[in-house]
This record gives sequence, C-alpha cells and structure tokens, in this order.
Amino acid sequence: MPTVAEHMVSTLEASGVQRVYGITGDSLNGFTDALRTSDIDWMHVRHEESAAFAAAAEAEMTGDLAVCAGSCGPGNLHLINGLYDAQRSRVPVLAIAAHIPSDEIGTGYFQETHPQDLFRECSVFVEHVSDISQMPRMLTIAMRAAVEERGVAVLVVSGDTFLADMKSAPIEPIRATSPRILPSVDELRGAADALGKSKRITILAGAGAAGAHDELLAVAEVLQAPIVHSMRGKEHVEYDNPYDVGMTGLLGFASGYHALRDADTLLMVGTDLPYRQFYPEGATVIQIDRRGPQVGKRLKIDHPLVGTAKETLVELTSLLTPAKSSKHLQSMVDNYTKTRKRLDDLATPSKPKEPIHPQYLTRLIDERADEDAVFIPDVGSPVVYAARYINATRDRRIIGSFTHGSMANGLPMGIGTQAAFPKRQVISLSGDGGLSMLMGELLTLQQEKLPVKVVVYNNSSLNFIELEMKAAGFVTFATELDNPDFAKIAEAMGIWGRHVTASDDLPAAVDEFLAHDGPALLDVVTERQELSMPPAITAEQVKGFSLYAIRTVLSGKGTDLIDLAKANVRQIL
Repeated sequence: MPTVAEHMVSTLEASGVQRVYGITGDSLNGFTDALRTSDIDWMHVRHEESAAFAAAAEAEMTGDLAVCAGSCGPGNLHLINGLYDAQRSRVPVLAIAAHIPSDEIGTGYFQETHPQDLFRECSVFVEHVSDISQMPRMLTIAMRAAVEERGVAVLVVSGDTFLADMKSAPIEPIRATSPRILPSVDELRGAADALGKSKRITILAGAGAAGAHDELLAVAEVLQAPIVHSMRGKEHVEYDNPYDVGMTGLLGFASGYHALRDADTLLMVGTDLPYRQFYPEGATVIQIDRRGPQVGKRLKIDHPLVGTAKETLVELTSLLTPAKSSKHLQSMVDNYTKTRKRLDDLATPSKPKEPIHPQYLTRLIDERADEDAVFIPDVGSPVVYAARYINATRDRRIIGSFTHGSMANGLPMGIGTQAAFPKRQVISLSGDGGLSMLMGELLTLQQEKLPVKVVVYNNSSLNFIELEMKAAGFVTFATELDNPDFAKIAEAMGIWGRHVTASDDLPAAVDEFLAHDGPALLDVVTERQELSMPPAITAEQVKGFSLYAIRTVLSGKGTDLIDLAKANVRQIL
C-alpha cells in the first residue's frame, strides 16, 4: 500500500515533473524519501526563496508545471517571495508546504503558522489536506489549477500525513491544455472599423503576444503601425521586426514613449503595462487579452477583445483595410533610429583608471553570448541595461522579475533555467545588492554542477534606488555597499572568478568567462554615478534633480555632484 507521499510523487512523475526545488526538513522527510526512489531530481538550494524563484523560472521557460517545497513554519514561509513572483508572472508552480503534526494544529505548537492564510494572496489555489482520502483529488485539483489558471497552487500537508498509508488510487497525469479563445464577430468588426478610421495607430505588445510574432507583424503591415513593447514583451516582439520602435515604461526610452503618446488609436496586445502616464491621452483604445478581468485596468477601453493573441490577430487582420499612409510609422521608425544611435553611443569603453560604463559591459555580453542564450537581469540597474542593450533573437529568452520587481531574482532563476536546459547558455545579470542578498546560491551552482554565468554590476551601491532618490530630490542615503571582491568569493567556492576594473581588460575577460566549462562569475567594477535616464524627463523630475543638487551641497557632499557631472557629460553633450 503506497504512502500519501509516494502517491504524490507518482502523480508528479506521470505529469512530467522532472525536479523539485527546496530544502528538506523533518516535516518533509516523508516526501523527500519518496523522491529518493523516483526519477524526479531533488534540487537542493540554500534558501527556500531561491527554490520558488528557480521553479518560477523553469515554469516560465518550459510552460509546464514546476514544483518547489518547504518544511513547516519558517521553511515554507521562505518560499513566499518567489511564489509571489511566479503568481504575478502567471507561470504554473506547485508549492508543497509541509505543516506541523496534524494533531497539534491550533495549539501554538513549535514552528506553527497558518499556511492557508499566508499563501492565499499569492496563489490561485491553496488548501490543507486534513484527511488522507482527500489527497488524490486535492493534488489533481491543485495541479490543474496551476496549469490552467497559470499561477501558483499550494498544498499544505502535515508531516505525519506524508507517511500515512492510503488506499490505492489511480494515477492521473495532469497536463496543460491550449485553448483557442476568440471575440465575437461583431466585436472584431467594431475594432476593425475603428482602426480603419484612424490615422496614427500604435501597437503596444506584451508577454501575452508570445507565439504571435508573425501575426503581430502582419497586423502592423496592414495598418502601417509602429510596435512598442513592454519589458516582458521584448523577447517575443523585438526580433526580426521592422516595425519595432523600442520599449516604453520606466525602463524604456524616448522613441517608444513618443510612439505611444502621439497615437490617435492604440492597439494593445497581451499587455498590462502598469504605468498610466505612458499611455496616450484621448486616443481610441482596443485591447486584446485572453483574460477578461485584465481588460480596462489601466485606461478606458473602447473595444475590448477577449481572446488569445495569435487567433484574435488573424481574425482581426482579415477584416482590416490596408492603411493609405505610412507617415506615422516612418516618423516613429526614424525617431527610433536616432534614439538607438544615442543609446549605442553610450556603450563605449571608459577612459583609463575610470570605472567601466555598464552600457559597455552589457553590449559586450550581448555581442558574445549565444544566439539562444537566456538572460536573467536582476531588478534595478541591470534590468535597465538589459532592456536597452540585450538584443532579442528568435531563440533567445529574456526573463526576470518584471512584474513583482524583486531584488535578487537573477541567480536563483538561473538555477531553475539551467536545471531545465543544461546545454543552454544561461547568464544572470546580477546587481551587487541582489547577488549579496542570496549569494549562498553560488554554492548551489557548484554542488549541482550548473554552469550558470553570473555577471556582477559592482557599483558599490543600491544604484537604481540612488537614481530614484536623486529624481525625487533626496540626498542619497543608506545606499552604500561595502563590497568584497566577488570573484575571490566565487573562487573560494570552487567557481571560476574574475575581477575587472578597466575597460581594456573587459573584452578578453568576457570571452574567457562565457567560454568557461562550468559555473563562472565575472565581477565588473562599473560607474556608480551613471544615470539611466527615463524615456521622458518630467517637470517634477527636473525639480527633483535641482533639489538634490542643492541639498547635496548643503549636506557637505558637493563632490558627489562633480562625480555625477563627470560620469554623465557624454549623455548631455
């Protein structure tokens, strides 16, 4: 007679799950012991937060269910940040949250928490298995919720329940379905009529446009419309795209901003860009999204189209009349060409004895990386430079914590990506703050023999926070990082490491770093005062920078202003 844990593991195996991320503990022993005799790998990370991030990355990359686990109390509590990221990125993850002995629940027992309440906000399904007979049904319900609703499902199971014998039950494999969802004909015709009356149409595409690249370009061709992308849409939209005019949002740049703001009609495809200030004012808006409740969250929608992007775009294209003018498109493409040149002009070597420009570092990584590399930038300044200097291709992936916005996502997401794709080049673009937050996962790379390449943007600061402070008029405070030589730390862990301080040494170091057969860390001292300019400077930001200058001088830190000017004079001239 199988135990509850053995039934769970058999169901996961039958459903294609290949690994579980976590840290074992006494309340998880029954489950991990069942894994020991299965074909599922136990991926031993150093922090449960990393387990959830790794599972989220695997789910993002494969589209299939990924699994993580945590022991009772503090163990599964550590999962919560990574699970929030998975939930907000809408990727299918099953989290197994072990619980205290079932007969002690509610007594204030050692390590007691209330997992059902704790995980409710970051899941599509959470339930406590309180009776052994529930397990087969609860497990399949949880797994199906995760893959169909594309989110996190949490099963709470007491340690004694894992070990209990259960009546033999059939093993039910759970796989995601691929529905085709289409708006009504009348809704499509209404949108097509609105587009036919427009003169300046701009398309904004996000992660929901995945798998619809060719259909998106077909619509742009008929409408002669420029395409702007969000950060999550970059990997699906940017490559082989003559209509691409860049990115918008806080990480974007000027051409994407103006293409949106100048539009009289906006066609939104699979995007939920949260920043309302970047949308056009007074424009007709058409939104395509497979999830009805997402429509109209950011601005008033004139023509809501609930449907999957690929199929909806095909139907819409068949109803469109070709545009008579390409004036708006050509203007925005020209603007993008100029913006792109200005950005590329910043990606140059710095002068001798000066810190390396982060733009130059990112450009070198991009140029030398594989055509199917996976890039995972940390939230903060690395994601800004990834947005601007990592080029998407048909086979590259660019993933990260782009909705939840968590520090330290790069390295643990690299673990999940590399585990799922052992032959693929995986590059974590890590901030010094993010890396040091979960630096113990370098040990996971070594222990699990995962050849993740970790680039460290070492500017001795919480750099993006400093930029936000300056823009708001605050003197930078509590952002200083007293960093070690991260390369030496990597070497002490048995990982290839290199510390680079000069631009002249960087190309050869990048080549050696990417060519290394195994995990590697490249620690690059970058310019702390580099300003990653937003796509449009508002009056409030001008005021903020002015206040920052005045307050900085009054605080006795006037030399910081001189350093800031020196570092960014090339962005001004």
